[in-house]
This record gives sequence, C-alpha cells and structure tokens, in this order.
Amino acid sequence: MAIKTPPNVIGWRELVDLPKLGLTGIPAKIDSGARTSSLHAEVLDQFTRDGEKFVRFAVDIPGVSERQICEAVHVDIRGITSSNGETQRRFVIKTPLRIGTTTFRAEFSLADRADMKFPMLIGRSALRRRFVVDSGHSWLQTPGRKPVKGHKT
Repeated sequence: MAIKTPPNVIGWRELVDLPKLGLTGIPAKIDSGARTSSLHAEVLDQFTRDGEKFVRFAVDIPGVSERQICEAVHVDIRGITSSNGETQRRFVIKTPLRIGTTTFRAEFSLADRADMKFPMLIGRSALRRRFVVDSGHSWLQTPGRKPVKGHKT
C-alpha cells in the first residue's frame, strides 16, 4: 500500500497568483468556512468569442497603482450567499491559481470586495484535497515572506 503524501500546509493568509490573468502577489484570505472563492473585480462587459461566453473585468490589487483589465471564459452566473446572508448573482470564472509551488484550476466568483480587507477569498472547494489550513500562521506558502505566527495583520 502506497503512503499518501500529506497535503501542503497553508496559513490563514497567503500571497497568491492567477497566472493566466497576469495577476501576481494577490493578498488572499484562506476561508475554509466559505464554499466558493471570490475575487474583487468590477465586471465591465460580457461578450462571445469563437462561440464561448467571456467576461471582461477590472481588478484593483492593493499596492498596485494601476487597475488591471482581465478577460476570462465565464462558466456560470450563480446566486452566491455572502457572509452577511445576502444572495447576489455573480459571474463565475475558472482559471489557474498558484499557491506556493502548487498550481491548479479554481473557480472564482467576481464580487465587490471593496469593503473587505483582502481582495481575494479562497474557499474550501479550491482547498479540498490540496491543502490543510494552519489558522495560527500566515505566509506559509508565500515565497519571500517569513512565516508569521498569530493573527496580527
């Protein structure tokens, strides 16, 4: 019987990348209580290219002075219930996500997270069978950042 390699351990916050969208160093809160991951974005347009539905959206990342415009195939429009219990209809995209040295495709709802501390939230659907969350540490999978114990921001 083969011994299963333990999953990567991540902290409650990490800097992550969305390489296909050209976004790097995005501060993300890891939230195993949330099912769906979300990205702070303003939807600008939806269109069809070669028979596929696309969405164009603007992303504002803290520390990056220029707004970044991205395009992705949108896989769905879903009713997503936010932490305050309100259900909103949001575009959902699927794109590669890199946490540390692990890259995989993940779904993100495009949401207005302007009032949130982190522009990205990574939910349990993306984490499943890939990572274990150490809620007492930060930056465990963030290259160039020293891991931090505790919850201070």
